[in-house]
Amino acid sequence: MNDLRQLRHFVALVDHGHFSRAADALHLSQPALSRSIQALEASLGCSLLNRHSRGISLTAQGRLVEAHARRLLLGSRALIEAVQQIDNLEAGQLRLGAGPFPASRLVPEALARLVDRHPRLAVTVTVGDWRTLREALVDERIELFVADIRELHSDPALEIVPLPIHPGTLVCRPGHALLTQRQVRFEDLARYPLAGSQLPEPVEQAVLAETGREMLSIQCDNFLLLMKMTEQSDAICLAPRDVVQEALDEGRLIKLDPLSDRLSHHSAYGLVYRRGHQLSPAGDALRAEILRGR
Repeated sequence: MNDLRQLRHFVALVDHGHFSRAADALHLSQPALSRSIQALEASLGCSLLNRHSRGISLTAQGRLVEAHARRLLLGSRALIEAVQQIDNLEAGQLRLGAGPFPASRLVPEALARLVDRHPRLAVTVTVGDWRTLREALVDERIELFVADIRELHSDPALEIVPLPIHPGTLVCRPGHALLTQRQVRFEDLARYPLAGSQLPEPVEQAVLAETGREMLSIQCDNFLLLMKMTEQSDAICLAPRDVVQEALDEGRLIKLDPLSDRLSHHSAYGLVYRRGHQLSPAGDALRAEILRGR
């Protein structure tokens, strides 16, 4: 293979499932696309496709080539972006991930400082749990992320920078019935839904043992949804103090004292990227902003 064009044509054909649709997307004639795929098959010495009247399907070799082709194309794009950014960060792209709670405050604050200085920087943010973000990182769909790192420390593929710890807290809406009680106990929480984001299994067991609950009633990785629901219902929300502080200051949520102070739960955010891989200039700039803000 002289270049990546054949792989790009092959991936487009897989994505569209049909020669004519893939050719249109690539702005090629159908015979030109067919010749490109045939040349790729000849160079590899195998058939990649099963050709049908209604489209195509992949052979076993085709599935293997697809996986490698996507990684090579992503790597090629990352190389081009990195070279472009060396002289001009404005020409770059930044693909990052964020856990639900870091995505609500820490990451947007760092991003705001970065894009103020580089307004033409193209940024894509993926929000998800640590498992989803690790997979995206290893597949090179993102180059770094900020999320809970408690189950990532032993992963040899990752470089991890721990970030400051914030205590966990239990919050509810103003006017909640629990606030009228002279003394609130963990057992009292059983009468109400308990909401939060996905927790690492050991942390979930410890927290739920403390609160007397076997499981979260409502589990959601969208922080805005959690906050709105807590403000408008009798649900109790479990969250790190830093992400609910603004709502507490504005009176939209109330901290449940003294239960919150008795929780052992705390945040465990970390900045994560691939070990042995140099961050792009944009990624390195964001890393510096996150560490500056901690």
